Amino acid sequence: MSFLFPSSTITFDAALRDLAQGSPKARIAAAQALGDVEDPAEQRQAIDALCRALDDDAAEVRAEACAGLGALGDPQVIAALVKRLDDGSPGVRQNAAIALGTLAHADGFAPLAQALLDGPADLRFQAATSLAEIDPARAYLPLVAALGDRDPQVVAAAALSLGASGDARAVAQLVPQLDHADAATRFDVAYALAELGCPRGRDVLVAALGDVDRAWDSVTALARLATADDAEALGRALISEHTPPEATVLAAGAVLKIGQRSAHHDAARRVLLAALTARKTYVRGLAVEQLGDIGEAWAVAPLEKLGRSGKGAELRDAIGAALRAIAQRTTTAAANGAS
Repeated sequence: MSFLFPSSTITFDAALRDLAQGSPKARIAAAQALGDVEDPAEQRQAIDALCRALDDDAAEVRAEACAGLGALGDPQVIAALVKRLDDGSPGVRQNAAIALGTLAHADGFAPLAQALLDGPADLRFQAATSLAEIDPARAYLPLVAALGDRDPQVVAAAALSLGASGDARAVAQLVPQLDHADAATRFDVAYALAELGCPRGRDVLVAALGDVDRAWDSVTALARLATADDAEALGRALISEHTPPEATVLAAGAVLKIGQRSAHHDAARRVLLAALTARKTYVRGLAVEQLGDIGEAWAVAPLEKLGRSGKGAELRDAIGAALRAIAQRTTTAAANGAS
């Protein structure tokens, strides 16, 4: 059958043709399209075409071919992707490493471990992430070694992978990196420690609550630690003019989720309810999501009001889901109280 890609008007047959003989721009679009093929019979043809495109003259086409092969999920392409780890283009090298991580096959581990050891910095950075996607336990020692890398972004990537691994042994290895010379690396180390339940980087996270680029991750990490100290820090962020709007809404939800009644508990409610009338749809959507997670009877009427208004038109499914979640919690609480 003819497959019509949702992101464009290019058909499957046209994508095959364009990848083989189109302009560079057409070949890039074709490689992107072929990576989205779902029909099993067409996937085999797409894989063969993308493997041939790994030798394309244009680096952008080779990079998209790597990405497409990772998305299609066939481990038979691992050897072809490994060759691209030595590509002269950073974008191709990185996409090859990403694809190997996406495939998560054991055969991709050793080449990535070697790349983390002696590849260029851009490849070492991505290899740290991809190794953990393939085998977090096996990646522990290479990632710990990468904490001594001369490039701060590689150190940060290794730290984040160790944090995501859940391996408590990593805490002792990460704590010294809180003194790293690079501020961005210190933040990523603090985030990784929070993922492992260690509060040693709390001061770094709190200091970043007013940073537009890091506030969201700061709130996420402090919410994971979830102590009274974290609730206090998040509560202060609610009233700071430096906290970005979306991070403020997330912080309000986190204050309530932590579950310890604090001086900021009522303020958190007010922030969430006020956000339901925010000008930007994504802020209203985030408030609906947070209320679905933690809202109680006090949130029902404001959610229903939003659902009836024009501002709620794009959010009606989410509002309905939030109201059902609140109703379920209310029923469960009543049942538990009765027992």
